[in-house]
Amino acid sequence: MPGRLPPWFKKKIPDPGMLVGMKALFDGLSLHTICESALCPNLGDCFHRSTATFLILGNICTRNCTFCVVEKGIPLPLDEKEPEHLAEAVVKMGLRHVVITSVTRDDLPDGGAAHFARTIALLKKMNNGLSVEVLIPDFSGSLDSLKTVVNAHPDVLNHNMETVPRLYTEVRPKANFQHSLRLLKQAKELNSSLITKSGVMVGLGETRDELVQMMADLRAVDCDLLTIGQYLQPSPFHHPVVRYVPPGEFLEYERLGRAMGFVDVASAPLVRSSFNAERLYEEARMKVERPC
Repeated sequence: MPGRLPPWFKKKIPDPGMLVGMKALFDGLSLHTICESALCPNLGDCFHRSTATFLILGNICTRNCTFCVVEKGIPLPLDEKEPEHLAEAVVKMGLRHVVITSVTRDDLPDGGAAHFARTIALLKKMNNGLSVEVLIPDFSGSLDSLKTVVNAHPDVLNHNMETVPRLYTEVRPKANFQHSLRLLKQAKELNSSLITKSGVMVGLGETRDELVQMMADLRAVDCDLLTIGQYLQPSPFHHPVVRYVPPGEFLEYERLGRAMGFVDVASAPLVRSSFNAERLYEEARMKVERPC
């Protein structure tokens, strides 16, 4: 793999006091964040702004994706108090836009869809002005599970493609590119006004043409928002970084995505799925409410 990180990855050291305070809040409510579980490089920035992406359905995943550092194995039973604890954290943090993701729970009959729906409903009931974005797993292709989540009326439904089709057997061995693409298509069919979103990592070995084709595939299913960021190998045991993509190339993908018809594209080395999530949502919401 390439050597040391390029200079554009340099970041300021965050305030330790803020990190400790946020971690104490989450630990006190028995909550997990993908920021911590996935070793996100933006954790310090997000915690400093009193925001985070919540991880529900526990913190142990049933999949074996080779890019992901989230713990894998046999999950614990669902914490039925998790939605209430998450709602309490949202209030304490003063969030206006909340992003919720999860581990994949292939052990559950509905993949955890009902838990997602209950969490969304509770948040909506608690605060009508709160916008809720969910980053969901593929639910093993179950349309019923997807319906359960869509019918709970999230404001944004995100499902990450992660990489190009050719690399799925290496990077997402238990997932299927077409299943993921179909999920985004079905979400729009279930609710045409639902804002849909996806994300992809680069530097895993994809070619430019493969990435552009995947972007076109997403537009073909009317995906509204796209995030593109650099893959960073979390440990020597994970998929290697094949290439560090320079910032100028990310800007090219951003311009290309907007020209393809995405409402907005966030594309830069440290972009992750919830990067500027509230701003991207507002951009998409205005277009949905005031179509051109």
